[in-house]
Amino acid sequence: MLNPNRDFTILLVDDREENLLALEEMLADENRVFIKATSGNQALRHALRNDNIGLIMLDVQMPEMDGFEVARLLKTNQKTKHISIVFVTAINKEEHYMLKGFDEGAVDYLQKPLDINVTKAKVKVFQHLYQYQQELKYTAIELRRINQQLEKFAYIIAHDMKSPLTGIIGALSLLEMDEDGELSAEECKEYISHSKEAALYLANMINALLDYSRKSLADQTVEEVNVQDMVQEIVHNLFLPPHVTFKITTPLPILWTKKLKLQQVFQNLISNAAKYNHKPDATIELGCQEKGDLYEFYVRDNGPGIPFQDHENIFKFFRTSINMATSESSTGVGLSILKLLVEEQGGKIWVDSDPSLGSVFYFEWKK
Repeated sequence: MLNPNRDFTILLVDDREENLLALEEMLADENRVFIKATSGNQALRHALRNDNIGLIMLDVQMPEMDGFEVARLLKTNQKTKHISIVFVTAINKEEHYMLKGFDEGAVDYLQKPLDINVTKAKVKVFQHLYQYQQELKYTAIELRRINQQLEKFAYIIAHDMKSPLTGIIGALSLLEMDEDGELSAEECKEYISHSKEAALYLANMINALLDYSRKSLADQTVEEVNVQDMVQEIVHNLFLPPHVTFKITTPLPILWTKKLKLQQVFQNLISNAAKYNHKPDATIELGCQEKGDLYEFYVRDNGPGIPFQDHENIFKFFRTSINMATSESSTGVGLSILKLLVEEQGGKIWVDSDPSLGSVFYFEWKK
């Protein structure tokens, strides 16, 4: 992916090596990289091979191919036409020479001998412009990615909401067509019950989506969060059943983050671990470890586990594992929302599960 904070690369072009060394020494700064060329042909090769050149400082008078010709070739090539060019010359102060340089694609003109302060100031301006351009490109790529996700999200929602609606319509149609009363009271009751269940499922689905929509637009405050205290508060408010034992196995950190979003992840995982575990001695363990600029948290249970083929599906909208599908409140939205929340933080969420031992849900969160 495009990195908006990458180094600023400057291509220096002059047929005299001592001029290149002097210019590099003058402009040397943090986060700057220099490429040097002693001819027009060499400059063109460097420009075509490097995708991250932000500025070319080009001497006008060079043997074989002068700076004007180099600039003209660069501006006619799709790959290099966007690169800013500054002409550097010791002669041709007349206005018509400067205009020719601008016609060939230069964005500025520096006269030798170079004024150190002016040269540094101008290069700094071009560096800032380049960084702004990179940020705009990065933003455009991110917007395209988000739009693609939204399109996929909308398609999945429309597709999966259609199923319960089809069931409702089918059951009601059968009842409507029974003008002669051929259906028994039990059959009518069954169709009505199916319709009610499908409508309730659809309502739960819509409520879950509305809840996510509200929380993704609000709750953006970044604050200091003592994860240990927050988890203990979550467990206290969940009123876990008597058969469930909860334990924090490692010290939990203090983060600067969006508290309600992190809280939603923990609450959902802990709640699920209790909800789907019907063993008389159910256990839930929670801990974490450092992982670079992230913390990797885990929630482990000794419940029924999740079949391997469902490890990916449970994080998709309106998909559940066979061990979750028995719950009336399971719409297949919760874990999908957690995946979105975790990915907003630059992390990922996954599960490691053995039906005979239980499940471990892992997720990453920025420090």
